[in-house]
Amino acid sequence: MKSKALILCAVFATSACIGQNKKPDPSKAVTVSTRSGQKINLPAPYQTKSTTLNSNVVGWPKNVTPVAPSGFKVEKFAGALDNPRNIYIGPNGDVFVAEANTEVSGLKKIGADLIGKSKSQKLTESANRIILLRDENGDGNADTRIVFLTGLNKPFGMLILNNWFYVANTDGLWRFPYKTGDTKITGKGTKITDLPAGGYNNHWTRNLIANANGTKIYISVGSASNVAEHGLQEEVNRAAILEINPDGSGKRVYAGGLRNPVGMSFQPGTGTLWTAVNERDELGDELVPDYLTSVKEGGFYGWPLAYYGPHADPSYKGPVDKGLVDRAIVPDVALGAHTASLGLTFYTGKKFPAKYQNGAFVGQHGSWNRSQLSGYKVVFVPFTNGKPGIPEDFLTGFIVQQGKKDVHGRPVGVTVAKDGSLLVADDVGNCIWRVLPK
Repeated sequence: MKSKALILCAVFATSACIGQNKKPDPSKAVTVSTRSGQKINLPAPYQTKSTTLNSNVVGWPKNVTPVAPSGFKVEKFAGALDNPRNIYIGPNGDVFVAEANTEVSGLKKIGADLIGKSKSQKLTESANRIILLRDENGDGNADTRIVFLTGLNKPFGMLILNNWFYVANTDGLWRFPYKTGDTKITGKGTKITDLPAGGYNNHWTRNLIANANGTKIYISVGSASNVAEHGLQEEVNRAAILEINPDGSGKRVYAGGLRNPVGMSFQPGTGTLWTAVNERDELGDELVPDYLTSVKEGGFYGWPLAYYGPHADPSYKGPVDKGLVDRAIVPDVALGAHTASLGLTFYTGKKFPAKYQNGAFVGQHGSWNRSQLSGYKVVFVPFTNGKPGIPEDFLTGFIVQQGKKDVHGRPVGVTVAKDGSLLVADDVGNCIWRVLPK
């Protein structure tokens, strides 16, 4: 039992595993208050049956776009892409797009087809490349498209720092010589650190962000599983945000217990790191809400032991440290259960009205483990005096008809372009949407 406890501490890289305080009863419903002022009602686990409902992607008819609030317009910035998952803006305004997707084959592919997953996401060969887009004439459409980098392994995170172009593959962080304006990577790349990707590798995306002075890089790594059902040995340096030096040295867990932290962004004015987290499945329709949260250095956010603070997860079957459960941090903003909240950016442009300044946009890829579809939209979280408020819908229309399973697309990555517009990657719609005031 002692060895299991040591493994648990190593996985989450938190402070000493101590404490024996009483945990909340997981069989009862509870109400949790968040820093945004929300009162979140958490039903008892298994109050509703775990359900599989995959969306059916029908694509976007001609002249149909997502729907933004009054006063905004939505345009297609680029189409005919191959599963665009993430967007990164270069210092000169170049738009870099990571094209990658889950790959399954053989019996796994047959099983995915039988449950309908192939209709809700691409499960064939991954493009594994980065595309460079430019709007040369300023008309809001990408009129230049160049294959920037190929031969990658499920790329997602991108970063330009100190004349290097960094790419986070699923199994390692690479960097390539780069100068502003380059249209193609020609120099030899170097893997500067390995990233965990063996075994099940359920959450394969690895995102990147650097601090303001470029001295540290942060890498988001999702869990290998839903709730550590393959053992904690598969979760070392996973379900965490890692910190490294720009040369790849000094790797450590910055914060842990984050099941699948994908989007990362620094809050304007405070420099605080925030992340959007895709929470666990199979506990019922309303468990567990995805969330947006500030990231505390050395913080533990519960996975897989607990959720939304010290609420023990009955589906977790591994060793439990009660002191660690008690220290689990309550996230700042709840974003709805099973919404697959993945993309995140703070708005730092000048085009949007004052309401949106310094607020956060979150791309919700959409549910599969809920009796009614949830997510499939971009939500906005306002911030006042540095404090988050209540999330509200911003970009909708991805679901064809509420209560049905047909969807036009699925938003993922969100970012602010150099001109102040909001760019949204729609991976199964194979396009990037551009949103700006009329």
